[in-house]
Amino acid sequence: MPRSRNTQGAIYMSSAMAGFSCSDALSKSVIASMNAGQIMCLRGLFTSIFVYVIARHMGALRPWRIVLKPMIIVRVICEILAAVTYITALGMMPIANASAILQSLPLVVTFGAALFFREPVGWRRWSAILVGLIGVLIIIRPGPEGFTVAALLCVGSVLTTAGRDLATRGIGPEIPSLMITVVTALSVTVVGALLTPLLGGWEPVSLSSLSHLLLAAILVLIGYQSVIMAMRTGEISFVAPFRYTSLIFSTLLGLVFFAEFPDHWTLAGAAVVIVSGLYTFYREGKRHVPPVAQKSEPRTPV
Repeated sequence: MPRSRNTQGAIYMSSAMAGFSCSDALSKSVIASMNAGQIMCLRGLFTSIFVYVIARHMGALRPWRIVLKPMIIVRVICEILAAVTYITALGMMPIANASAILQSLPLVVTFGAALFFREPVGWRRWSAILVGLIGVLIIIRPGPEGFTVAALLCVGSVLTTAGRDLATRGIGPEIPSLMITVVTALSVTVVGALLTPLLGGWEPVSLSSLSHLLLAAILVLIGYQSVIMAMRTGEISFVAPFRYTSLIFSTLLGLVFFAEFPDHWTLAGAAVVIVSGLYTFYREGKRHVPPVAQKSEPRTPV
């Protein structure tokens, strides 16, 4: 494949990570004025409208009874839990720290694929997964000061996001991805509305906060499409490692807008996680097998 296509794919993937990181920053910017349920409801509502219009235009809508399929139910539940835990964590910790923990997702998906789908994983990649886990422990630093509720929530988000991606593998190809996204976005919106009273009630929404959430929904949609274009343009083994650029974007956004900068432990742990992930991609490339972790879906735009 020509290098120019790989370069183009890398640009798409980096753009997607920038979109996701900016969306997280926008959500974090309003967490002080509304709870996680309200954010899920409003952002999910915008996303539902956008995705529904796109799916209808592309003929991707299907009968609503598909929501009763077991794997779709599991996927929706995992997405809801991932959204609640991650948005809550963003309000309690620096965005770069949350992003650093999230870098372990490809490794967790690889572990889950080996555990539940019996996909072959050699001792080298098992070693990389173990090293990646050590990197996460360096970031959250078990102990009175490091092992916080926010860190636990972020780890929970990684696990439930991995569960979402693994459940997606069990959904038949006859159901379009856009239809799955419509179902997920609507479900998150409804659950967000139901959670709002339990998390403190509905707060007045300023025009500024509303515009932030609207922009966040648009950016996630852009990110979602950019990931698809990246995977269809460049070689997966070349393009997928550019997912890790999200840590760069998150660190810069945290520094500029929230005066946050990760400490040396977070940077060291993130480096360990990223190196172990890159080694996993390298081993997959050597085996000429499409990497499970690289097939992990981008965060659903909710």
